Amino acid sequence: MENDTEVQKSLRPKSFAEYIGQESLKEKMSIYIEAAKRRGGSIDHILLYGPPGLGKTTLAGVIANEMGANLRITSGPVLERAGDLAAILTSLEENDILFIDEIHRLNTTVEEILYPAMEDGELDIIIGKGPSARSIRIELPNFTLIGATTKAGLLSSPLRDRFGVSHRMEYYTEDELANIILRGGNILGVKVEKDGALELAKRSRGTPRIANRLLKRVRDYCEIRGDGVINKNISIEALEILQIDSVGLDDLDRDIITSIIENYGGGPVGIETLSLLLGEDRRTLEEVYEPFLVKIGYIKRTSRGRVVTDKAYKHFKISKEQDDE
Repeated sequence: MENDTEVQKSLRPKSFAEYIGQESLKEKMSIYIEAAKRRGGSIDHILLYGPPGLGKTTLAGVIANEMGANLRITSGPVLERAGDLAAILTSLEENDILFIDEIHRLNTTVEEILYPAMEDGELDIIIGKGPSARSIRIELPNFTLIGATTKAGLLSSPLRDRFGVSHRMEYYTEDELANIILRGGNILGVKVEKDGALELAKRSRGTPRIANRLLKRVRDYCEIRGDGVINKNISIEALEILQIDSVGLDDLDRDIITSIIENYGGGPVGIETLSLLLGEDRRTLEEVYEPFLVKIGYIKRTSRGRVVTDKAYKHFKISKEQDDE
């Protein structure tokens, strides 16, 4: 019996033909990959940035498959010392792809090892300590670094400039998400009707990761309470139990909006204050929740803090006059 992790892996596309959405990026990458294969070399280093859940790790896997290359996966916070990264770089084989998630969280010492590795294909290592210490340079095989980040602005200029390809990943349209859900239904062996897929897509926050998660939860509901078919009505019933509303807001989204309205008259309020008020990590609020609330126009970021918009008041059926009282 497959566990949830195995199911998630099975939902990930393996090729550009299976990968839905991000059309501009797919077209560019197809050209770069074909050119690299004709030359018999590796593709240039790639930086992917944008909100979480849009498929950066999945895309790295697709690029590796299309190149016929091995993929090594790690993340910025895991690489605590320069030796950690050096060990990975020296174990790479010709044309391998190294994927570093959350690359903006690399510490400075580790990051500096990447500069000559990315630019010259060489690794500088210090042997010994004190006056007897000496530097040696090791030649690395050709490799491609794919860096992923939710905060491209936190990357240092020297690191950012060493990526030959830089691309912002965009939120998905409802039609694209519906197609991802229909594809997922086929993989999971559950029948998904078009109206059911569209209802899930509307509530997936423009994010494939959320779409696949909701699909699995609605599948569970329809197996126990339904007839095994995911249609619009079943989707609505299941998502009401999950407390996900018509635009995809969950409990914490609602808490963010209502807390600003009830405690601060709609704002402005600083992110630190909001973090303390909700008992949530600041990074979670900034990287996971705020981007979507800003995208759909429910929150504005100002120099003085976060402000709830008229659109959010209307969605929650709260009048500003009532709030002022």
